[in-house]
Amino acid sequence: MDDLTALARHHLDRAKAEPHGRSSHLFLHDGPLRQSVIAMVAGCELDEHNAPPAASIQVLHGHVRLTAGETGGRLDLIAGQVERVPQERHGVVALEDSVVLLTAVTATVGCPTPTEEAAAHRHADRH
Repeated sequence: MDDLTALARHHLDRAKAEPHGRSSHLFLHDGPLRQSVIAMVAGCELDEHNAPPAASIQVLHGHVRLTAGETGGRLDLIAGQVERVPQERHGVVALEDSVVLLTAVTATVGCPTPTEEAAAHRHADRH
């Protein structure tokens, strides 16, 4: 069993020592389910990247901003808050020293992602 408080503290200390200002650890890997602790020092950014089929971000410590590229959306989250990761390219910025818990489902069998579902609806609407 992993202690999230200890993992958060350890990886925040490591992030402070790293030149790029972040540290992460995948601590649960069960089939398509992944849970990772990601620590970032204030000002550190995770550049825009694609979303997995399903994911959430929970702030364990600090204050982060979740950004969505296509829509230009921004959402600030503080310790204790959890939010669904948008189904579009997105990034994360640490507004202060922060640690987040990322929960992601990397594959689903027989269940389309929201992006695939939207594309299927657009295709069906054209026919």
